[in-house]
Amino acid sequence: MNTAAPALTPATRALAWCLHLLVIGLLVLAAGRAVADDQPDAELVVVAAAVCGLMSAVGPLLPRIRLSRRAAGWWLAAVGAVWLVLLALSPDAVWVAFPLYFLQLHLLPRRAGLGAVAATAVAAITGFAAHTGSFSLAMVIGPALGAAVAVAVVWGYQALYRESEQRRRLIEELTATRADLAAAQHTAGVLAERERLAREIHDTIAQGLSSIQLLLRAAERALPGRPDDAARHVDAARQAAVDNIAEARRFVAALTPPTLEGATLAGALERLCTTTSTRHRLTAHFHLTGDPTPLATAHEVALLRIAQSALANTVRHAEATSAEVTLSYLGDHVALDVVDDGRGFDPARLPAPDPESGGFGLAAMRARAQALGGTLTVESAPGHGTTLAAQLPLTPSAETEPEARQ
Repeated sequence: MNTAAPALTPATRALAWCLHLLVIGLLVLAAGRAVADDQPDAELVVVAAAVCGLMSAVGPLLPRIRLSRRAAGWWLAAVGAVWLVLLALSPDAVWVAFPLYFLQLHLLPRRAGLGAVAATAVAAITGFAAHTGSFSLAMVIGPALGAAVAVAVVWGYQALYRESEQRRRLIEELTATRADLAAAQHTAGVLAERERLAREIHDTIAQGLSSIQLLLRAAERALPGRPDDAARHVDAARQAAVDNIAEARRFVAALTPPTLEGATLAGALERLCTTTSTRHRLTAHFHLTGDPTPLATAHEVALLRIAQSALANTVRHAEATSAEVTLSYLGDHVALDVVDDGRGFDPARLPAPDPESGGFGLAAMRARAQALGGTLTVESAPGHGTTLAAQLPLTPSAETEPEARQ
């Protein structure tokens, strides 16, 4: 049911003005014919036509009539009453019925509009028949055909308007959905970048600072009795600080880690084992198995970071004397194993990560592996050392490639 008049657009506003001009033109025609034919009631016809035209012109300008359907109905009733008076005075007023059809269908609810159109058509036929003093089928066809055309035009316009409104709402919903999707993607991107930075900070700056702290403690214990050992520890701490400054600058710029520049992953892991053995009381050995194949930069970075984090955990927590780092090329997979002879732990009873005490290492390593479609497993038991195994596919899946490039 038509419960509200469609909002005026530039096109519909132009049509409304044309409709009002048509009413005025037909009223002028009726008044002019009455004067030209020197009809007995010519003066009354002119007055009635003027009143009807004035009411037709002023009504749409009143805010209450534009905003209230009830007020519009009363206005139409007043215009119709004046038109009936004009119809009783002049047969030419029958032509004014046609624009009245459009006003009634546009401003009234569907059923009320149909009733008003039918009543107007009957009044036009009756009035014209009374003026001519006869009745014929032709008198019925004109007003009835005009009413049918008006109904078809107005209902067709309303159907087009409803379809246009549905499309407009659909476009608004799609626009809002796209905005929500863009916001969600932005949020996801921010979270992913935050996670990446957290992993990089943990595996570079945090681990480096931890190593420096251990070296400085060792230097402090060596003083004053063993100044040569203290100097060696301080020099190692200074070198660790230099290396970590380089790491920080590179990951901020999202570049390849310095240890991978101009070297293979195997060479970088071997240097990592050598550096760890030199700086700490831990003997780390590197082993390479299988035929090396070129790896994506994301794979090399992930495996190097996992090895750095694993050895850092071994130095800080395991109290181990030796660690074995093995890089294995297994056909369509590459694996990294880090095994130590430390005190071990219960993987099921790990403490929750805490900003003060740490505990983010294993979670960060697992996230790195999973981001590339791989896995990370940890096997350990109190007093039996620890084995950490990371495995990555050589060709990342379509689901992991976008995340791997972050």
